[in-house]
Amino acid sequence: MVSRMFRIETEVDKERSQFLRSRLRDANMAASPVLRSLRGTPGERDIPLQVWALDPAGGVAGGLIGHVWATWLHVQYLWVDERRRGSGLGSRLLSRAEHVAHASHGCVSARLETWDFQAPEFYKKHGYEVVCEIPDYPPGITEYTLTKRLA
Repeated sequence: MVSRMFRIETEVDKERSQFLRSRLRDANMAASPVLRSLRGTPGERDIPLQVWALDPAGGVAGGLIGHVWATWLHVQYLWVDERRRGSGLGSRLLSRAEHVAHASHGCVSARLETWDFQAPEFYKKHGYEVVCEIPDYPPGITEYTLTKRLA
């Protein structure tokens, strides 16, 4: 009977998406004292964090894109140009992001996702631990979520 009461749509709608996020945020705040305690603090909003490695001509040799939120660094993307892989550049980018997140934003932990063919061993070498493994996401690939306590 419920299906007759509502029209169900599958279109992408930016305004509705913002509405939904707002309502979910409000519901989460009402349900969680921890999230409520973030209100009005620097930890309340995502703050972009980006680290770039530029070659002498100003070209991008590598970069890290992430954000900090609620004492966490979330690494979304880390990429190093193929010609520069193995040089330690990825380690420098990751280390710099962790340092900025900790020293400038008070982050105490970091998290990221990576696929099995990307860099799980690289992150483990840098102190990250696998906390979640999702096989076949997408089919034939395993996705890992890793975390690290920042010093």
